[in-house]
Amino acid sequence: MSLYNRDYINEQAQTATEHRLSDRTALSAFIRKTYQLFAASLIAGAAGAYVGMGFAGTIAKAGLWVLVPWIAMLFILKAVRHKPVINYIMLFAFTFFGGLIISPMIMAYVSMGAGHLVTTAFILTAVAFGGLSLFAMTTKRDFSVMGKMLFIILLVVVAASIINLFIQSSFMGLAISVVAVILFSAYILYDTQNIIKGAYETPIEGAIALYLDVFNLFVHLLNILGIMRD
Repeated sequence: MSLYNRDYINEQAQTATEHRLSDRTALSAFIRKTYQLFAASLIAGAAGAYVGMGFAGTIAKAGLWVLVPWIAMLFILKAVRHKPVINYIMLFAFTFFGGLIISPMIMAYVSMGAGHLVTTAFILTAVAFGGLSLFAMTTKRDFSVMGKMLFIILLVVVAASIINLFIQSSFMGLAISVVAVILFSAYILYDTQNIIKGAYETPIEGAIALYLDVFNLFVHLLNILGIMRD
């Protein structure tokens, strides 16, 4: 009887080990797919910015209205995230359109001979993303519990940005961008840990979260550099 029990326990332990290995393999594949889609999204965004520079003036005239279809695309993307092919089409359409949106900002710096600020902002964003991602993956501190706090700060930043559209204060704009840089740096920590914990249903959700973090981090770093230059 004791021998039988021992065999049964060993079989249970082996089964549990196989399940853990299977879960780890699935999570590794999920993480790899997420970062592949994220990298592809950045390429699509860069392509959008490059194409948009050809008619940046037209995009700039649209003003904030250009955000309406972009936000609509985000909701559509979330709705079709489980549908093969369509989800990828919407992902790259959304990220490409994001590049179009910031093309007037980039073109403005390039046209006044400050293209190096765009390069500097890009390098700072890449370094910050790499460092923060590595820290999130290696630290024992849990950043995945910061969701509510970060969302509240995000709402404050959005509200302040809307107010500043009417005030047009450079100082307030600088303050908003500084807070936004800290906020989206924290979001990189938050989203990275959620990805490695498998908190997202699909790799597309993780990829778009990282894309929006990097997108906003780049925009606000470029804004800080531009205000400091002025």
